Amino acid sequence: MKHALSVTREQDFSAWYQAVITEADLAEESGVRGCMVIRPWGYGIWERIQKLLDERIKATGHENCYFPLFIPLSYFEKEAEHVDGFAKEMAVVTHHRLIQKDGKLVPDPDAKLEEPLVVRPTSETVIGAAFSRWVQSWRDLPVLINQWANVVRWEMRTRMFLRTTEFLWQEGHTAHASVDEALEETMKMLEVYRSFAEECVAMPVIAGEKPENERFPGAVATYSIEAMMQDGKALQAGTSHFLGTTFSAAQNIKFQNAEGQQELAQTTSWGMSTRMIGGLIMVHGDDDGLRVPPRVAPYQIVVVPMLRDNDEDAAIVDYCTDLVSQLNALDLFREPVRALLDKRPAKAATKRWGWVKKGAPIVIEVGGRDVAGGNVSVIRRDRLYREDGKLDSQIVAKADFVAAATSMLADIQQALFADAKGRLDSNIDSSISSLDALKAYFDASAKPGWALVQWSKPTGDALDKVVQWLKGEKLTLRNIPSDAAAADGACIFTGDTAVERVLVGRSY
Repeated sequence: MKHALSVTREQDFSAWYQAVITEADLAEESGVRGCMVIRPWGYGIWERIQKLLDERIKATGHENCYFPLFIPLSYFEKEAEHVDGFAKEMAVVTHHRLIQKDGKLVPDPDAKLEEPLVVRPTSETVIGAAFSRWVQSWRDLPVLINQWANVVRWEMRTRMFLRTTEFLWQEGHTAHASVDEALEETMKMLEVYRSFAEECVAMPVIAGEKPENERFPGAVATYSIEAMMQDGKALQAGTSHFLGTTFSAAQNIKFQNAEGQQELAQTTSWGMSTRMIGGLIMVHGDDDGLRVPPRVAPYQIVVVPMLRDNDEDAAIVDYCTDLVSQLNALDLFREPVRALLDKRPAKAATKRWGWVKKGAPIVIEVGGRDVAGGNVSVIRRDRLYREDGKLDSQIVAKADFVAAATSMLADIQQALFADAKGRLDSNIDSSISSLDALKAYFDASAKPGWALVQWSKPTGDALDKVVQWLKGEKLTLRNIPSDAAAADGACIFTGDTAVERVLVGRSY
């Protein structure tokens, strides 16, 4: 069987990932280190992610706003742990003007800023400063806001969608009167992320609390959703942080409670980024390119007329135009179906394989015989080939396809999730009870999956020793699954009585 991509997942997963991005027209290099040009199909997927997630965020009572790209350095200096966590990744603006010198543009020494400005790596500090102005009384709480923005983190090793110098995301920030309210918010947004990933991106995830060493800088507790890629590695797909009073103390977010006393607000933050597209590629892609779940596909059905520059062409185009009109009048997942007529002057086979590589859920081909017989040729992207290795193109009556289109798309959405869920569930080993066994598990295969092991929740030097051992094995602690079975033995790292179970894996 010959595939559309020149490299397969089995041959070289990393090269395959890059090939999907290129061949599916998702993104390309920009000429600026670590920054990418997101092309229309890639950005269309991000727009769908943004739309669906934004609806869920607003449904929980949050409002969108926007804060500056530039943040005074002094804002970061107020919270030592936070600035230390991001110091090596900060891009800093020091001058506001350039001059010509020796034929080159250089910063004007007379235009040095009184205070350096950090290009936004995250917005806790600048939003905290705003909260300190907005919050005076318990009546002003809770404050529930979200912003869609770009951020900059000066990464040493970059990879498109997964780890880039500039990326797009949403970041939610809230302030509350009590610890219980803030914790409830933290867990509520974690569940928003979990349900969004599974229901919209068809990406099964495990939700849970991050170990102490994996917390967001300045957070009291960090929670994440972890997704398994086809090479067995973990991808942190979204995080929700309980910040307690760390940032409210630094930014002076105080309020007068009902008894007239001054208190510090309890705050949270949470975010999901374009990294989700990288996860979508590695969870759903195959050796022919991308497979996009219908809910986040820019176009769910692409109709390709087989044109030959003859008298049949007008009839074929009219037939396809009517088909697209009928499809766009349908509703799926409480939205109109998104169908596209591809009339580009290119060979039908070229267009077909172009849409296969992009991962359009359904590709329809229509030729003169189809028009004469009232039919269409249907290709489902989730099952591209027959058992004999040939392309699985089903000839279906046009009216029957229109009648079945929404159920077919819903079936593709569910099939992609089921495929990924089966892979996740079958590649977590809960039987490992020693470091030797853990090492052997990850040494045994190029893509073994994850281990769920007993965990005593060590801190301080004991935790540092665990992290160093894991680093030597190129492993990381992922999270403590919220739904994991109770601990019932000894921690494999310390030998102490376990209090919970933690996921261990290789990661992106």
